Amino acid sequence: MNKKYERYINYIVNDIQAPYFKNMRDSYGLSPNEYELILSKVFNQPVNIQGVYNDNYVYDNQYHKLYQESSNGFWVRYEYDKQGYITYHEDSTGYWVKYGYDYHGNEVYYEDSHGYIEDNR
Repeated sequence: MNKKYERYINYIVNDIQAPYFKNMRDSYGLSPNEYELILSKVFNQPVNIQGVYNDNYVYDNQYHKLYQESSNGFWVRYEYDKQGYITYHEDSTGYWVKYGYDYHGNEVYYEDSHGYIEDNR
């Protein structure tokens, strides 16, 4: 990758906001073959992109869904702990949820953006 292109890619990675696919296409004029490069840098790990009908999905190497986006711009982003349990997700409406687990993988903490908290630790 030449230096100018590398600087451009890094600019996009630092600038881009969700909805990622819509913005990569419409705001930055990227081609679909560049999406994986951008999103691998956004998510700080290798990613696999899959499309089904009007939705795009981004997975990590363990096939955890990191992100999904519909053609209407609705998106959901996910985070996981080292054991593969979902710890956080947020969507384009501003709704978010945090989860916590014990050593056995049982959910012991739940909090959402509506103010609901359940703490069973």
